[in-house]
Amino acid sequence: MKHTLFGLCAIVFSCFLMAAAQAPEREVKGNRLISRSDPAFTIQVPRSAVYLGAERWDLYDVADCELHLFVEPHPDKTVKAMYWIQFEAFLPTNEHTYDYSKDELVTFGGRAFWKSSNFGPTNNTPRAGSDGERTRQMMARAGYKLPAERMSVRLVNLFDESRRKELMIIYAEDLAPSGFIASQLLDGNEPGPEWKNIEQGLVERAMKRIKLSHESSK
Repeated sequence: MKHTLFGLCAIVFSCFLMAAAQAPEREVKGNRLISRSDPAFTIQVPRSAVYLGAERWDLYDVADCELHLFVEPHPDKTVKAMYWIQFEAFLPTNEHTYDYSKDELVTFGGRAFWKSSNFGPTNNTPRAGSDGERTRQMMARAGYKLPAERMSVRLVNLFDESRRKELMIIYAEDLAPSGFIASQLLDGNEPGPEWKNIEQGLVERAMKRIKLSHESSK
C-alpha cells in the first residue's frame, strides 16, 4: 500500500512539474504584455482588444513556444483584427537556427524586425500541432470566428547572435473592409500592384496599434 501511495504521489508530483514547466513566463496586465527576458519588452495593443489567453508547449518537439492572443471583434464576434504574439526558442536537443533572410528588414520599436505579409481565405486546415492550429482553437473556445478572408503582416525579431530565439508578432485584419477580395489582388499566382498599397497601409496600422517599449519592469 505504501508503495502504491508513493507511486501515485510521484506521478502527481511529476505531472505538477510538467504543468509548471509549461506555464507562460510572460505576464499580461490589461492590454499590456510584459516580457522581462528573451527579449525584455513591454508590448501594448489597443484597449479595445480582447485577451484570449496564453498557451505554452513544445512546438513539433523542437522549440519552446509561448503564444499570447488578442482579438478585436466585429459585433457578430467575427475577428476584425488579431494580435498574435509569440516567443520561441529552440530546445537544447537540436542545433537549429532561425533564418528570415528572404523577408524584408525593417525597424520597429527601435529594433530590427524581418517583415513578410500575405492575404487569402481562412478556410484552409492548419497543420496539426502547429501554432496556427492553436490560435484557431483559442478563438473557437472563446466564441470568435475568422472572417472569410484576411490579410496579415508578420514581424520577427531575432534578438541575440545565436539566432535560436525569436519574438514573432503577427497582426491580421479582415480583408473585406479593403474593398477587395483575395482573387482581385492576384496577378497570376503573385500579388498584384493593388496589394502593394493595401500592404503599406496594413503595415503602418500594425506599427501604430502595437507599441513596443523596453520598460519591461513596470
